[in-house]
Parts: sequence; C-alpha cells; structure tokens
Amino acid sequence: MPHGKRAVPLTHPDKVFWPEEGYTKGDLIAYYEQIAPYILPHLAGRPCSLHRFPDGIRGVHFFQKNVRRETLPRFVETLLLRAKTTGKPVRYAMCNNEESLLYLANFGCIEFHPWNSRKGSLVKPDFIVFDLDPGPRSSFGDAVEVARVLHRILDAKGVANYVKTSGKRGLHVYAPTNRKISYAAARAFARAAAEEVVRRAPRIASVEHWPKDRKGKVFIDIARNAEGQTTAAPYSVRPVPGATVSTPLAWSEVTARLSPKRFTMQNMLARLKKKGDLWRAIMR
Repeated sequence: MPHGKRAVPLTHPDKVFWPEEGYTKGDLIAYYEQIAPYILPHLAGRPCSLHRFPDGIRGVHFFQKNVRRETLPRFVETLLLRAKTTGKPVRYAMCNNEESLLYLANFGCIEFHPWNSRKGSLVKPDFIVFDLDPGPRSSFGDAVEVARVLHRILDAKGVANYVKTSGKRGLHVYAPTNRKISYAAARAFARAAAEEVVRRAPRIASVEHWPKDRKGKVFIDIARNAEGQTTAAPYSVRPVPGATVSTPLAWSEVTARLSPKRFTMQNMLARLKKKGDLWRAIMR
C-alpha cells in the first residue's frame, strides 16, 4: 500500500479477525488508514505497547513492548528505555506517522496502548487517568453514574476533564496536567479524587484493589498513573465482538442511554466527520 514516497507492505488482508462479523485484517487496516489523522495525535511521541492478535480475536494474543530495531522499516521510530522493574533495556515502538500505524496494524496489532507521557518529558505525564471498571458484578449504568460524580468533583476543583468509552465495559476519564507534575503527584491527586467519589457514591464506587473487596461495585482504577503504564488510545479498536472503539465523548452523552457497543470500527469515521475530535484540546 503506497503512502507518499514510502510503501507499507501488507499481508493476508483477507484473514478473518472478527469471526462473528466477518471483519478481516484488511478491514482493520482500512479503518486505521481512515482514522489516522485523528488517532496519531494521541500516539505520536509515546512509547507504545502493542496488543497483537496475529490470527484474530479468537486466536493467541500477546502484548509486545520490546521490538527489534533491525526487523522494522526505518519509518517506524523506536525508543530505547530501561525498565523500572527489571533494569533491562526495552525498545518500544512509536506510532509517529501513518505508515507506522498501518505497518503495526498489519502485524496484527488491533489495539494500541500508549504511555501517558511523551519523549522529551517521560517523567511528567500529559494527563491523570481514571479507569472506571464495572467488573462482572456491576453495570455500565453504574460506571456512567460514577463518571458523572467524578466529573462534578473535577469541575468543582477547576480541573478540565474528558471522558471516553474504554471500548469494552467501562469508561476512562482523563484530566490534563500540561506536563507540570510528576507521576507521583498525578497518582496522589487521582487517589484523593477517587476516594471523594467513594464518599459521595459509596453504594456503587470502590477503590479496593482486590475484586472480592469491591462487593460488585465499580472499581476506580488509578494504577495507570505510573511511568510505563498504558491505556487503550482514543480511537483504538478493541479485540471484542463488534469491533468496538475506545471513543471520546461529550459529557452530555454520558447518560443512562449510553452504550459502548454503539461505537465501532464501522461507524467511527462518520461520527468523526460529524463531531470532530472531541479530545483535540487534551493534546496541548
């Protein structure tokens, strides 16, 4: 597939990745080609974990952090870092251009999980992340209610905040930091805000780490506020039936009528043409 002066080698486009719908790897690549202007600002400059499904969503899958420079074309930039936990070098791929996006999708990378921080300021995140996870014993409606409580708390503090579907059963709320605080400060703020949500909505919200201690409540996960942690990118496809997409929302859409299943690989471009990138301001 030619792009400008560079050709992106694509293989086996007819391989079925979503058996129920019949969507293929070619469909996935076509989606990322169409969506590139919207997703790339959320990926560029960030070390990225690649969630790869070489044989589709029903096949073997794995997260890949460490890539080999010699196996990648030059247009795929990489960043060599030292892992905090092991001290060993890890070479991350970065998705800085459309060619890289399509090349990695051809590798079977259905979803892209970037860091919260960028090259040049890796120790200072761009945003604080709240992952609202209903778990198997709670409902998406409860996650909506928790998100709205969190939204009111952040608004009252004068903290800008943005919401998106996770693309699965939950919601993600981001609060931009403009790279002015450390990961430790981001995590401390997230902890305080999450505990305030629990005080206001104790029936449905929990910050307990162990599922048995949550008693079926929505888990407000703040663990992603640490260097090296990742979250599915805005507009990333998710490896679930329906080929749903992690979709930025207006807060006015976060109501009891909201369903994450509405936003898919098949209709995302039409939504973007109508509404634009609702998260554009988060990338200052």
